[in-house]
Amino acid sequence: MRVSRFYLDQLLTEGEHSLAGDVAHYIGRVLRLAPGAPVQIFNGSGQEWAGEIIQVSKREVIVRLDAPIPGLPESSLRIHLGQAMSRGERMDWVIQKAVELGAAEITPLSTERCEVKLQGERAEKRQNHWQQIAVSACEQCGRSVVPRINPPTAVDDWLTSVEADLRLVLHHRTDENLASIQPPKSLALLIGPEGGLSADEIARAEKTGFHATRFGPRVLRTETAPVVALSIAQHLWGDF
Repeated sequence: MRVSRFYLDQLLTEGEHSLAGDVAHYIGRVLRLAPGAPVQIFNGSGQEWAGEIIQVSKREVIVRLDAPIPGLPESSLRIHLGQAMSRGERMDWVIQKAVELGAAEITPLSTERCEVKLQGERAEKRQNHWQQIAVSACEQCGRSVVPRINPPTAVDDWLTSVEADLRLVLHHRTDENLASIQPPKSLALLIGPEGGLSADEIARAEKTGFHATRFGPRVLRTETAPVVALSIAQHLWGDF
């Protein structure tokens, strides 16, 4: 029987827990799980709680949890993805796939050629939306730690603040490739928008310690580049 996984942002212990709100609605009304159905609960701490549903009502679901067990280990390579923002579902897709591929932290970036400009309340709403996408991706892919989605940030601010053993700016106008780089323990990836990063942005990135690199002769879309970059990085230095 398939075991459904759910994220709860709360302290969890062995025993019975009452679930309400969106998660209760999803369990009882969307998935229509009944008493006796097995569940797996995690809260982002790195631990998991196996259990079963005891009771389902219109507004509440009661689950009984067993003792905690270690969750899926995180990748040995800690990746911070700096991704230029794109419109609608393309950015949602990037967040989802980056989480599935093991990114530990994601910062949406505003760049010169960025299609999306977010400030104030709109920026906060999008950040919360993207964080929920990260939670859902963890529920699906088995991760027990939820990556942090940072507030939208200007690319220059991110360049001067991000810390990693290796920092890479990805673009196709260079002869460097990932295979020639010594294995790091942490990695920052900068990926531009549709139309790419400007020459000045690339120069500023290199001035702050980023190395320019590419994957091959073809130009990748902004939502394709992080999937390829994360996959290659995990294969070379991480847990693939």
